[in-house]
Amino acid sequence: MGETIPIAVPRKGRPLESVLDRLADRLDVPELADDITSTLRHEKALTKGSIDPDEEDVYHRLADYSSVDDPTEPEYTLLRDDRAGKPRRIVFDSVTIPLTNIEGVPDDAAIQLVGREEPFRSLRTHEFALGFDSADLVLEEVVELRPEPLNRIADVNARINPADTDVQVVTGLGDTVYHTLLATPEVAPSSGSLDRDFLEAYEGPLCIEPRYERLVQAVLGTRTLDGVDFRYPDEDREEEAAIADAGLGVYLTVTGSTAREHGLLLGEQLFPSETVLLENTAETTDTVDLVRSLLNGGDLETELAVEP
Repeated sequence: MGETIPIAVPRKGRPLESVLDRLADRLDVPELADDITSTLRHEKALTKGSIDPDEEDVYHRLADYSSVDDPTEPEYTLLRDDRAGKPRRIVFDSVTIPLTNIEGVPDDAAIQLVGREEPFRSLRTHEFALGFDSADLVLEEVVELRPEPLNRIADVNARINPADTDVQVVTGLGDTVYHTLLATPEVAPSSGSLDRDFLEAYEGPLCIEPRYERLVQAVLGTRTLDGVDFRYPDEDREEEAAIADAGLGVYLTVTGSTAREHGLLLGEQLFPSETVLLENTAETTDTVDLVRSLLNGGDLETELAVEP
């Protein structure tokens, strides 16, 4: 086999499933994508206790799932889950996908998906030229904080200082959920909208996940946050419940049903959270460029379109 381009990917969850969906579509490998997705969903359900455990222990299941002799078959590994008791959880490790019969790509080329806990950081340290990760992590790590808000995910690259990293965002995969402004009826404006303009005049507590503090500062702008006091949910407390106690907060929402169950009103969708294709511009080769173009494309229904 000729040149193999390693691509850093998440080990589990919605971002990995979005990557697999993209590869299934562009590389015509639906069976491989379905196999990995169904395996990891089954293991997640076992870890959460949603289904009864198999008779085989986790080590036997790991051996059954993984192929160490054929790199074109998926391999898995074990990690400690963050749930009570820190159970071992089977997660994705790697698989090699030949790039055959693809126009413009050498027939002996291939990509190797390599699981990483935080793929973005692996690109920052030049381990990979390409990778997929949540756009959130880019904001949490390297996007400059400014007084004015960050309104669009497409503007992220403009706030990355080249002196900090060679990594740039290429495109999003369209698996969009939103960081949404939530408030109790008592705190929400009686007239007008629950939006950034409301926050401009607001003073008081704003409940957020601690890991999103820098993201929220970038999205809202430091000027908007004058007079705002960040509050954080207690450990093991549901985020929406903590926001209801604080009166106002920002949290990821899909349908907003859980927020409504806690008596919260849904305000402005402040910023889209998407899985994004990332590139370390210092590590590109001709084959990397071809693979990036293959994974990108105008068929993506995404909040992000960096390249024409």
